[in-house]
Amino acid sequence: MGAILNRATADQRRAAAYAVEDLTAVLALADAKLPSLEVDWDFGRRTGCYLISLGAARTEQIERIIDLLRKGLRHEQAQQPADPR
Repeated sequence: MGAILNRATADQRRAAAYAVEDLTAVLALADAKLPSLEVDWDFGRRTGCYLISLGAARTEQIERIIDLLRKGLRHEQAQQPADPR
């Protein structure tokens, strides 16, 4: 990666790494995990766009994550004010 591209993508690299760390930590708090979760550093070096690979996980882990997402969505929807129409 050239020096200019390296400087230009520093924030994206940092954000991708923090996102993986944060997601790993939140999932651990919920006793869930994505064992192959990682930043696709190679793709980022080639394109300047850092993708996060969720990887593979056992069905039980995905079901746990789906349950957490549903609960979070229900909570978020309950917090939104009613539409005054």
